[in-house]
Amino acid sequence: MTATIEAPRTPAVRRKGANWEKAGWLYMRISGVILVVLIFGHLFVNLMVGDGIHALDWGFVAGKLANPFWQVWDILMLWLALIHGANGMRTIINDYVTGERVRKTLVWAVFAAAGLLIVLGTLVVFAFDPCNGVTPDSAFWETCQAL
Repeated sequence: MTATIEAPRTPAVRRKGANWEKAGWLYMRISGVILVVLIFGHLFVNLMVGDGIHALDWGFVAGKLANPFWQVWDILMLWLALIHGANGMRTIINDYVTGERVRKTLVWAVFAAAGLLIVLGTLVVFAFDPCNGVTPDSAFWETCQAL
């Protein structure tokens, strides 16, 4: 009995439809590069510019989240990081979980958690109001009255 092994460069039979594994692989590479730029930009602005780490307080965060540029920056960082992490967890689950039902349940749970965090994080960035709940005896009263 003779076994024939195909050459390593033999084209595989391709199924019709989208190649989701390739799309996930590409997403991980592209989002990883973008995330490096976003994260180091975030760290540089928060820790190095101006007074550095000593400037980080409630007013600094409120000022950043009031600026549309920083809202988009933070949302992009949030969405890319959560989807990147969820896709990485999906890959790990697919590699190590053998039961089909357990694997599907875990992948669903990872993407449900990522989706929930994306929704909540987006709401925080766009609905953030530093003066919500500030009373006259608060240290922020004068600042909020000026707005």
